[in-house]
Amino acid sequence: MKALHGLFIFLGFLSVILLAVSGPLYKSGTADLGTAFLMLRWALYIGAAAFVLNIIWYLIRRPQGLVAGLSGLAIVAGGISVYMPFSQYLKAQNVPAIHDITTDTQNPPEFVAIAPLREDAPNPVEYAGEETAKQQLKAYPELTTYEALVSPAELFEAALEASKSMGWEMVESSEVDGRIEATATTTWFGFKDDVVIRVRPTADGSELDIRSKSRVGRSDVGKNAERIREFMSELEAQLK
Repeated sequence: MKALHGLFIFLGFLSVILLAVSGPLYKSGTADLGTAFLMLRWALYIGAAAFVLNIIWYLIRRPQGLVAGLSGLAIVAGGISVYMPFSQYLKAQNVPAIHDITTDTQNPPEFVAIAPLREDAPNPVEYAGEETAKQQLKAYPELTTYEALVSPAELFEAALEASKSMGWEMVESSEVDGRIEATATTTWFGFKDDVVIRVRPTADGSELDIRSKSRVGRSDVGKNAERIREFMSELEAQLK
């Protein structure tokens, strides 16, 4: 019976290890994306089993001391291994399966300097099209062109500082063209999403549009829209 309980505890720790290493293994190039996602799936399955089995064992056998502590840790580990992938799954179900987000769906900013960097990317550099625009406008209606009562030069400088504050890797910035291009890398899996910002003059000041597009994946699970919102908040802070 002790061996069986030991197996239940082992499953809890195994699940959280699979969860923890799935992203870094893909990020380092050791595993491909399919393998990393398979590890996430197994982390969820094993974590669910460990969570349930350790709770049942705890209620039936009432372990004491170190064994009780290990059971508790296995329950927590299993719970984490279920919660993290499942929460991402639920989030993906509540956002459209798109990966190209922009504040101007009719005339989105174009990638120039970044275009060669995306030559081998599964998602092409061109804008995803009308169907993506419709889904975006329905899901993220708040993402619109930013208008400011400042000169284009002032807005460009604020946008450049905001971009740096976001921690993006700067690829090119041209005040003459009113264009900033950068790459954002996600922390865990190391997914690369590209960003282009366009600043143009208006009759009353200037306007800014931004576009964020994933290099891989059909759905971004809302990350690109979230990034644009964060940038807009940072931009407003820079303009104060």
